[in-house]
Amino acid sequence: MKLLILDAGHCLSLALAREASRRADTELVIEQGTTITASRLEAIAPDAVIIPPLAHPLNMAPADVTAHADAVDTCLGACQSQDVALIWCVSDQLYEDGLEVPIDEHVVPAPRDDSLRRLVQTGDRIRAEFQRHLIVRLGPLFALEGSHAWLNDIIGHLVAGKAVRAAEDVIFCPTSADAVAMALVGMLQQQVSGANAWGAYHLAGTEPVSAFTFTSMVRTQLLTHLEGRGEQITLGEVQPLKHHHDAKLRRVLNCRRVLDVFGVHQKPWRLEAGRMLDAWCLTRESNRLSDTGASA
Repeated sequence: MKLLILDAGHCLSLALAREASRRADTELVIEQGTTITASRLEAIAPDAVIIPPLAHPLNMAPADVTAHADAVDTCLGACQSQDVALIWCVSDQLYEDGLEVPIDEHVVPAPRDDSLRRLVQTGDRIRAEFQRHLIVRLGPLFALEGSHAWLNDIIGHLVAGKAVRAAEDVIFCPTSADAVAMALVGMLQQQVSGANAWGAYHLAGTEPVSAFTFTSMVRTQLLTHLEGRGEQITLGEVQPLKHHHDAKLRRVLNCRRVLDVFGVHQKPWRLEAGRMLDAWCLTRESNRLSDTGASA
């Protein structure tokens, strides 16, 4: 199976590259840009094109969100012309107002924000015009490297002694970029083998939490990891933010369909974040030893 991944520096693109390197049945072609032409697609001849998500479109300039939607529209045209499957990952923020119950795939987002509505229009067009698509809605992605990675920024600020502000009244499911990459490759392997299960799927981590709780847990585990390695450091504090004064906004994706159709189980975010913190600490320790050796 050959996959074409756009936006090379995105945390999901890097995670997909790591996942493909562990497998003998998956070849990746990674493009720096965020769009693709029909001629380039014909030359590469992939089985599918994967477009990583805007992780936080609500916090972005409307022009940047519109540019992303325009790029996806261009990719759609190219994929239609070459009959190449299109996989578009989108943020759970399209469900701007959330729901009190877990959100099923058949619930099409209906945001009030104009730029988010532009993304929904692109999704509507994909569903209406091209059967060979997967629209994969994700919780907030976290990873150690790449753009939109979130976790690396949290760690960087904490280690620098800077305060990290995080909302305590928005509930969602943090989602590991590595877990998404593994799931996407598995889903597409089944599609290439004839599953023909196109459409929209939700893919997020288990255990809904607030950004404040997630960030606080990262700080606690990071401190434990560093102290366990004999490193004394004063981390920055985590400060709560409130955006909704009347009630908490719940933006929790129901991921039952991806399990029923593809057998994909969601990975607990605590385990994934703990694994990444282990990796970060090992890299930090290795770099410190290298620096010590060089100075000696």
